[in-house]
Amino acid sequence: MALRFFTAGESHGKGIFAFLEGFPANFPVDFDFVNSELARRQGGYGRGGRMKIEKDKVEFLSGVRLGKTLGSPILMAVWNRDYKNWMDIMKPEPGKLSEEKKVLKPRPGHADLTGFVKYGFDDVRNVLERSSARETAGRVAAGALCKDLLRHLGIFIGSYVVAIGEKQVDVRLYEKLSLKERFENSESSELRLPVKNELLEETFKNYIDDMREKGESLGGIFEVFAVNVPVGLGTYVQWDRRLDGKIARAMMSIQAIKGVEIGYGFKGALLPGSRVHDEIFYSKEKGFYRETNRAGGLEGGMANGEPVVVRCAMKPIPTLYKPLRSVDLKTLEPYEASIERSDICAVPAAAVVAEAMLAITILGEIVESYPSDDFNRLLSFFNLK
Repeated sequence: MALRFFTAGESHGKGIFAFLEGFPANFPVDFDFVNSELARRQGGYGRGGRMKIEKDKVEFLSGVRLGKTLGSPILMAVWNRDYKNWMDIMKPEPGKLSEEKKVLKPRPGHADLTGFVKYGFDDVRNVLERSSARETAGRVAAGALCKDLLRHLGIFIGSYVVAIGEKQVDVRLYEKLSLKERFENSESSELRLPVKNELLEETFKNYIDDMREKGESLGGIFEVFAVNVPVGLGTYVQWDRRLDGKIARAMMSIQAIKGVEIGYGFKGALLPGSRVHDEIFYSKEKGFYRETNRAGGLEGGMANGEPVVVRCAMKPIPTLYKPLRSVDLKTLEPYEASIERSDICAVPAAAVVAEAMLAITILGEIVESYPSDDFNRLLSFFNLK
């Protein structure tokens, strides 16, 4: 059995939809948990006006009956409240737009121009509506369901932000904290910082405010992790089955993510082997274990029993309120890029999306390694029933 996951929908269309196939039957769905994850995605300092309009809630359209999954395909909807204001432009029924309502000024750094050329469109909106990060509402809805099931198996997933633009959290402030402690601290921070530090929080916020005044946008770096991942999940036997490769792909698929590293990552490339590889120990109480986790919980494409730790770099959002230079696609004359309503900084939200993608990826590996169409039988594999 394999877990298959897709999303559908446009940013200002009727809604965003998530499809899951291969999810075990008889799992008790926690609707409040799924909705709370959607709310987490909408949070964070530096978000734009769209978050004031949309108050995301999930609606299950198939695959769930009387609160439990059926083992059949699950279809989830997150309806767009803003659709009523865009019906004339976004309705699926036949119609014709006036030229002034078409978007013909592509934004540098976005999918606008390439998608326009690739698909032969006459309106950039056909590209930006689907390439928009609004799509991640579907990822988080599906990921929340997977994350919830993983919690029942003792696997915990979380994230925290370590840098926004030029501002970084000194690693010495949190390196002695456990991953769960960092996550708990981030949950009470608008910036998802791993430490409780009001001065640091205020410094980051002032920096974001300053960039907002300058018409800029900001990227950053976050870490996402999973603890208690079963040893041996994934495999080295074929390139496309390596768990580290699947995780990297899942992270890079998130809008605006331009870099992914696991464990020491690029840092490890600059150090001698004795300072990179994790020595192996054994005791009767622990079995095999490592005192360090520089590999980030993955060796040879497999989980090694240590926490899986992934670090992601997010570029600044392409929509700037002080637009960059572009070209009008109709006149081919120089022009300032168009402005769609946007965030200044969405790094905290991207971290929540990464949690969802990590949950989907790990659950996908679990249902392949511990095949079961029934959640209760899956629990027995983990000696939890």
